[in-house]
Amino acid sequence: MKPYPFFSKKDLKISETNKLYDGFFKLIGFNFSHRLFDGGWSKPIHREILERGHAVAVLLYDPKLTEFVVIEQFRIGALPTSKSPWLIEIVAGMIETGEAPEDVCRREAKEEAGVDIKRLYKALSYLSSPGGTTERLHIYIGEVDASGAGGVHGLDDENEDILVRRITKTQAVEWLDSGKIDNAAAVIALQWFLINEQKLLNEWHGTD
Repeated sequence: MKPYPFFSKKDLKISETNKLYDGFFKLIGFNFSHRLFDGGWSKPIHREILERGHAVAVLLYDPKLTEFVVIEQFRIGALPTSKSPWLIEIVAGMIETGEAPEDVCRREAKEEAGVDIKRLYKALSYLSSPGGTTERLHIYIGEVDASGAGGVHGLDDENEDILVRRITKTQAVEWLDSGKIDNAAAVIALQWFLINEQKLLNEWHGTD
């Protein structure tokens, strides 16, 4: 079998970029060609890419109560394909210029769930939809005291109406299996936790 190479940015030729829209989000047009696996270069390609910045998402977990703190809120983008546009999510927020991702985790946990994060663990990062946007999501696990978590939170000036829920690990697995939790950040964070739970707890216990 032919040994195919791993390509990098040097195997891309961008001939032109155009800013098509510049609002809360930015839409950029790219004209480019790239190397082909079997040799040579592709024909000229045009794509529009959404630039919306990068974000964090943090799965809040209480290791003493063995409960997650999750949130529920309305998402218009879920309307065409979901039974309900009120989604079970994890706390998340955009990274502003000059902000550290860890600071965003702590700010958003307070704003959206009314809890303070004790310790943070960086799980992974991923590209949310690289065919259409540059956005990269950074996933964290945050240690919290879930005993007082609940109620409705969010910022009025951002029209946020966020319900806080406490769920067990068993319930989280059931909601994953049934599709009740079906947004990427929550699915990926919970699956990472279920695979790496012991490693995470060993890390946290080692820093007591």
